[in-house]
Amino acid sequence: MQQSKGNKIGAGSHRPAAFTLIEPLVVIAIIAILAAMLLPALTKAKLKACGVHCMNNHRQLCLAWRLYAEDNRDMLVYASDDGDRNLNSSPWNAYSWTLTHMDTSPDPYNWDPTVDLMVRPLWQYSKSVGIYKCCADTSTVLVNGEQKARVRTMSMNLYVGGFADKKGPGTDGGWPWAAPYVIYNKLSDISGGKPSPGPSKLWIFLDQRQDLINWGNYMCYMPGYSPPNPAAYGFSQDMPGIYHHLACGFSFADGHSEIHRWKDSRTCPPLYQPIPDPYPTPRNQDVAWLQDHSTRLKVGGGY
Repeated sequence: MQQSKGNKIGAGSHRPAAFTLIEPLVVIAIIAILAAMLLPALTKAKLKACGVHCMNNHRQLCLAWRLYAEDNRDMLVYASDDGDRNLNSSPWNAYSWTLTHMDTSPDPYNWDPTVDLMVRPLWQYSKSVGIYKCCADTSTVLVNGEQKARVRTMSMNLYVGGFADKKGPGTDGGWPWAAPYVIYNKLSDISGGKPSPGPSKLWIFLDQRQDLINWGNYMCYMPGYSPPNPAAYGFSQDMPGIYHHLACGFSFADGHSEIHRWKDSRTCPPLYQPIPDPYPTPRNQDVAWLQDHSTRLKVGGGY
């Protein structure tokens, strides 16, 4: 007699296997290891992308700076106003590249580009708010309970344009340690009209530290340059940015831009840490580089 065939459930049957606790833990561990391996590469790629973006900003702003001079009989914009942002009492300040005095207050100059940047001399040559700010600058100000990003990271070389002056050409602002050094008032001054590092070495804009940026200029502290005395190197009030992994973005008079990496840790103290003024950093090769790329001694100058 033939037995009928059917599904039997008995001791020898097979049930679908279930995950044990250890298996998902192993998967999670593998994913964590892969993420840890990829994270440095992703961080590096992000830093590189930010650097490329920043260099493009520098080129655009420097091109605007040059076009302005070419349209205005070779005259350069002032690197800084004279401290009075009221154009009724100081009309010559209208020829300063910016009147923003960056701080942590809700002053509209800090966060509203329509108040200053969009009415300054360079705006007509490059109408982009973004080119004034490094993508790594995280500074904000509190305005009516809302955090707003500040508008500017870049500062201009004080020796290129100088402080605004009612008599005409820009000046060194009366700083005695700056008096022996050239202030370039015309584009032609840079290309041989005055002692100069030359267009490819003279920087125009840099990214300044977000905790120290203030007026529109960056004034390189020159003690130790002439006569040569590396023991006198240091900083005063202004210090360069450290956004691009302890480096700084620069643009130069010939139109090129570059990221310069700092070599001395004293150039890169942590943000928002108290820094003395002046801040001595003897034999700091970063200071030597900045001095060499900022200006030159006047003919017959010296201390």
